[in-house]
Amino acid sequence: MWATWPAVQHADDRYLARPAVGYGEAAAGDHLQLGWAFWLPGHQIESGRAPWIDPYSFRPAATAAANLQGWLLGVPFWPLRHLLGNILAYNLIVLLSVVGAGGVACMWLRSLGLVRTAALAGGLVFALAPYRVGQSTGHLLGLISFLLPAVLLALERRRFVWAALALAAIPLSGQIHLAMGAVVLALGYTWARVPRADWWKAAAGAAVATATAVAVQQVVVAGSVVGGGRSFDQVRHYSAELSDLFTRGVGAGIEEYVFLGWLTPLLALVGLWAVWRDRRLALFLSLAAVIPCLLALGANTPLYEPLWRALPPLRFARVPERLMPIACLAIAALVAHAVALVLARTGGSRMPGGWAVATGAGVLLLALALDVSVPVFGAVTPDRGTAAYAAIRGDGRLLELPVFSPGIHYGSVYLAYARQSPRERPQGYSTTARPVSAALSRTLRRASCGYGSLPPGLRIRFMVVHRGLYRQSGWFAADCANRAEAALRRDGWTLLARDAAISSWEAPP
Repeated sequence: MWATWPAVQHADDRYLARPAVGYGEAAAGDHLQLGWAFWLPGHQIESGRAPWIDPYSFRPAATAAANLQGWLLGVPFWPLRHLLGNILAYNLIVLLSVVGAGGVACMWLRSLGLVRTAALAGGLVFALAPYRVGQSTGHLLGLISFLLPAVLLALERRRFVWAALALAAIPLSGQIHLAMGAVVLALGYTWARVPRADWWKAAAGAAVATATAVAVQQVVVAGSVVGGGRSFDQVRHYSAELSDLFTRGVGAGIEEYVFLGWLTPLLALVGLWAVWRDRRLALFLSLAAVIPCLLALGANTPLYEPLWRALPPLRFARVPERLMPIACLAIAALVAHAVALVLARTGGSRMPGGWAVATGAGVLLLALALDVSVPVFGAVTPDRGTAAYAAIRGDGRLLELPVFSPGIHYGSVYLAYARQSPRERPQGYSTTARPVSAALSRTLRRASCGYGSLPPGLRIRFMVVHRGLYRQSGWFAADCANRAEAALRRDGWTLLARDAAISSWEAPP
């Protein structure tokens, strides 16, 4: 609740996501892409089809794409959406991811021998870490960050198979950049905490995760519109500045939001001193905290561009902050050790039932929560049921206007409404779409303002005009939606229904 306040007050009928305006329909955002990804596996199973495939987006130009983002959290989403609906089910996944991140981190810290209060403090800092919470407004990166402490917990308990599974789940969810850092994190932790005789077991799990990441890269990224890598100008655009590490305001955007807190980094330094007696663990935690922060600065440091050019995996990520969840976890662990030191020096760890200790622990946890609390969530207009989509009946492909390039987030609105009428569409929203889909979007874009004609091979039977998206994007002339509808009437299309900003049309017989 704390991480999403005050937006959580409207969680029953609005999305917990980055604030955006819908102008009479769903507001575009990456949360809609995630909602589609979570919904799709259950729908596919109910239809007797493979749950890891998206058979609707970018068809028929491209083959059915893999839905890597949906399989993990789609499991709890499936029953929840039948019980509560798509909106509340999605919001519960967001809330549960906060609890999961903090809970698993707390379990890991307890396995290190820390007292309960210290472990709770560390779990709280990781759960509410501003970067992790910010990414949870629409990116899977934040929602699945609980896998990082899960890997370390499994290694600490010598559950190497579980560690390998948790590690491999990161690239299997499409988070290849984070997977690279997670593999290094696992190997570093093995060096710091695992007996030498068991190193080969942890290394085998890391090798499996690495092979999984390579396979995902070849299947999903290679051959896509970003198959040749990103440009360094894109990296420069998304690089954080040093001041961003200590600036509470969101500023330029959620991607560059790497705020660490003010009290939290100071406690982390105390924690480093406290854990220094275990030199390997101290070195591991300090490097895990510092290196992702330095990499997050991207083009603002002299070393990142040479690394970017020397290491091919870095060239496929335009956002250098993607490894920040690792830093958040390491800082949380150092804070936990600082709290443990304070409790040990004051005798608090030996008096768990004392009122003074309980009050002091509560004040400390509240201070930490306030320090890392950031208002990044909004209550965002959802894709409510609409008569325009309900009027679409029978088979046939659907084209929605306006047309966007596959990697533009406004296309996420079409994914949201696709759940009301699942069918093949030439459009979608994916940064790893095939080049043929991007080329087709350029061909179809003229239809957004009523120009040109549809390629006959597409066999489009239905069209839907989203007037709200014309306004959301601001990329089209004020009369483009009117011209698009006028062209449909001129060509003999029949208006099926109009519901606020959305209208649906059927092709002439």
